[in-house]
Amino acid sequence: MSDKLSIILMLTLALAVTQTVSGAESISRVTIIVDAFGKSSALKMDWGFSALVEHGGKRVLFDTGNNAEIFAHNVKALGIHLTRLDFVVISHRHGDHTDGLRHLLKVNPRVKIYVPSDEHFGGLTPPEFYRRSVPSLPAHMRYFAGVAPTSVPHGSAWTGANLELMRDITEIAPGIKIVPSGSQATGFSLPELSLSIKTSKGQVLLVGCSHPGIESILEAASAADNRVQLIFGGLHWVSMPEAEIERFALALRDKWKVAEVAPGHCTGEPAFASLQKIFGEKYLYAGVGTVMNIPR
Repeated sequence: MSDKLSIILMLTLALAVTQTVSGAESISRVTIIVDAFGKSSALKMDWGFSALVEHGGKRVLFDTGNNAEIFAHNVKALGIHLTRLDFVVISHRHGDHTDGLRHLLKVNPRVKIYVPSDEHFGGLTPPEFYRRSVPSLPAHMRYFAGVAPTSVPHGSAWTGANLELMRDITEIAPGIKIVPSGSQATGFSLPELSLSIKTSKGQVLLVGCSHPGIESILEAASAADNRVQLIFGGLHWVSMPEAEIERFALALRDKWKVAEVAPGHCTGEPAFASLQKIFGEKYLYAGVGTVMNIPR
């Protein structure tokens, strides 16, 4: 092969690689993998949530649904390759967001998984459970014989997975941030992670269930950017009285200046109807199988 032909082949290959990378970086979209409503007969509905985010050349799986088999079915039907993920983000510990990890870790056992700083994922057992002491009790009735360690790591079903517990807002890739928030509503801490995607119009926020309250999540996310273009996911208004739903929906639009909403999962049918009424054409449908472009 002549030197001239070799140079031409090398240039052609370099151009093809550049075009492939450029094409991947130009994709900016969210695909809903798991939810309990949708239009496609090829996909199975289930109570839970999972979405794939493609942005800036990165592929981020957000939650894994309620049932590993249904998650696997929908992943295959949508042509999603779990071996090509850059990261996984688990919003919170509930099974309707985590069960698909059983399938994911069989397919891609080394993928980085960001999780809340929560004992469920191997975080620390809350010290108040074992450090409130009664010195008058005999040693054999006292936790750790009365000499409690400074910390007690909690057991986890996901021991061995490549988990990273998140406590602070962290940029995991250019333009993609994890936003932690917490809730004490049930008497126990329920940390939750949301995903913030930077766009020229403001943030696109993916939320799992919004257990801390969507306004608390928005407050935490405002440290990154106080403009919110779009909210995807569950708002946990499913059992909320309709008057309260309307009040919160109006707050999203008028107080927080959220431009668009694409609610799903535990938002609830009454809330779907209210949000559609209040946001009008800025209400975006996002059932299972929906592929929605993210504004750039």
